Amino acid sequence: MTPRTSLQLAGNTPTCQANDQIEVVEPSLAGPDVLHLLNQAAERCVQYGATWLMNLHQHVQPPDRTGHWHVLRRQGEVIAVLPVFIVKTGKRTPRVESLTNYYSALYAPALASGVGAAELAILLRDLRRRAGGITSVRFAPMDTGSREYTALWEGMAMAGLYPFQFFCFGNWYLRCEGLDWPTYLASLPGVQRSTIKRRSAKFRAEDGRLEILTGPDRLAEGIAAYEQVYRNSWKVPEPYTGFMGGLIESCANQGWLRLGLAWIGDRPIAAQLWMVANGRAEIYKLAYDEAYSRFSIGSVLTALMMKHVLEHDDVHEIDYLIGDDPYKKTWVNQRRERWGLVAYDPHHWRGMLGLAQESIGRTAKAIGHALARTKIRA
Repeated sequence: MTPRTSLQLAGNTPTCQANDQIEVVEPSLAGPDVLHLLNQAAERCVQYGATWLMNLHQHVQPPDRTGHWHVLRRQGEVIAVLPVFIVKTGKRTPRVESLTNYYSALYAPALASGVGAAELAILLRDLRRRAGGITSVRFAPMDTGSREYTALWEGMAMAGLYPFQFFCFGNWYLRCEGLDWPTYLASLPGVQRSTIKRRSAKFRAEDGRLEILTGPDRLAEGIAAYEQVYRNSWKVPEPYTGFMGGLIESCANQGWLRLGLAWIGDRPIAAQLWMVANGRAEIYKLAYDEAYSRFSIGSVLTALMMKHVLEHDDVHEIDYLIGDDPYKKTWVNQRRERWGLVAYDPHHWRGMLGLAQESIGRTAKAIGHALARTKIRA
């Protein structure tokens, strides 16, 4: 059941069992049992796992926050890992956020089988105790259909917090189990198929070539090509320069890498980073050199990548990850939403202030929508 916005707290407050142990773990020093639980989570989504989180932790450390993994052991076994940032601005009481940023398309704590809201509530209460009080906790973006989403919602309430959910972004994807490339290509609009055919021929006629790197071979060259294309694209420069190179290297080592490159002679003009794992192809980063836009090289390279994952990787889902960009619906045909959870701590006056502002804002928005509907009916 998807949770709804509510101000009602759960009546039961879980407490640690006698054999429970809670640790604050620096990711680079995590033991094999912690990594094992995170790697189990990565079998559902790469971004839930240790490889992704360690690269993010290594390269993304804003000055106002400290990242760590909050770990719960029971009878010596790791049963929950909650990756978080502790955010502190000046002398203000800190807040807790998921260990994510704009690089992240999905987040979830790692939970052993049978572990849920009560154990997450224990970790949240411990976070509050260690910080000497918090104002709020925020976890996003998440899959509303996942057990982790529901467990966090209920765990927040059990920990004495007031939770709300909020929209993050639309997510376009394609279910493609059993789908072959010719059938998929035939399903695309005629104009799009014509563009791919014509521009591919024009590209090849001007000494153009395409390739897909999938492993450690020529990795340094691939990273350099990706970075050159990105610099020459329309995109804002990466604020954390080591993240993408680290991600490409990590994906190559794990067998997840699909780095598509388009070249004119010795010049890279387009690059696409896809991650393929667990039967899913995640389209993570796309860029092309604007000086070569006449080739529609983004479409030409996307067609190659689609063909590869359908023919060679036998994926059951292709996922465009973040955002409702119009071009995505020309390649895939299904949409879902990613949401987040935020909760306020009534034990602190800033938490109460945040709770009041959140409640007033949502009430005003609901009234505005109701009035708008009334006007439409009138």
